[in-house]
Amino acid sequence: LLLIYHCRKPKTKRAKRFLEKREPKLTENTKNAMLIKGGNANLMVTDVLKDIYAVKKPFAMLFKKKNITRPFEDQTSLEFFSKKSDCSLFLFGSHNKKRPNNLIIGRMFDYHVLDMIELGIEKFVSLKDIKNSKCPEGTKPMLIFAGDLFDLNEEYRRLKSLLIDFFRGPTVSNIRLAGLEHVLHFTAVDGKIYMRSYKVLLKKSGCKIPRIELEEMGPSLDLVMRRTHLASDDLYKLSLKQPKALKPKKKKNISRDAFGTTYGRIHMQKQDLSKLQTRKMKGLKKRAAEKSVEEDGAVSPKKTKSA
Repeated sequence: LLLIYHCRKPKTKRAKRFLEKREPKLTENTKNAMLIKGGNANLMVTDVLKDIYAVKKPFAMLFKKKNITRPFEDQTSLEFFSKKSDCSLFLFGSHNKKRPNNLIIGRMFDYHVLDMIELGIEKFVSLKDIKNSKCPEGTKPMLIFAGDLFDLNEEYRRLKSLLIDFFRGPTVSNIRLAGLEHVLHFTAVDGKIYMRSYKVLLKKSGCKIPRIELEEMGPSLDLVMRRTHLASDDLYKLSLKQPKALKPKKKKNISRDAFGTTYGRIHMQKQDLSKLQTRKMKGLKKRAAEKSVEEDGAVSPKKTKSA
């Protein structure tokens, strides 16, 4: 049977803009995150979702209604919400007797779950509990990762990549010093992940470069890793693939080393070294006899003095 599919064209300009926004682009939009509350979420999990939403917005969407779903068993509801809200990141909070104070952080690829890591909350200090000044909405944070586990362990390495995707914010071309005012610090030690949030204070130092102080502003989380659902190497490699138009064009005879130093190779014609101009010195000047040898091609006998 021959099946013919007809593409429905948008009837209004609003629908046309909506479809154009969802089309694939060379430079993708900033990734949005959806924060979902499970059917049995307690007060702590709800406050964690609200605080992370405050740090992440305006690139986040907080679901106020409870959703009875288990992401590690059935992922269809997450994929449906991702396609409906155009969000490629998610944070799911739940609570039960077997896994109390539970968070599941993950990301999508082509509206299907790519990576998903389950974290347990052991200690939580909210934004309201720390009575300090806060950063304005939409501030792009600086991310710091400490601990050898983020480089040695594959699960922690994937968690680091997932946290960078979740909190990195929009890509900017210019940076001003006063805009660097939010720091997110992640430390992995003894099987735990410590998340701390600081505000950068620029103090007077008597010179052009200010003195920097960090003031904790929250939220503060002590997490422990539980279950993981990681994509295969082939699928993960496919998700990192870039279109050819974004790849830098390779220039001939130009190379760079590990430190970023640029080296260029120059191709020159064959040179006649006999005509090479060297340093002029009185002792290196050719005598008249040597010049005549070069001209005649043979040594002429010396003339005898006449008596």
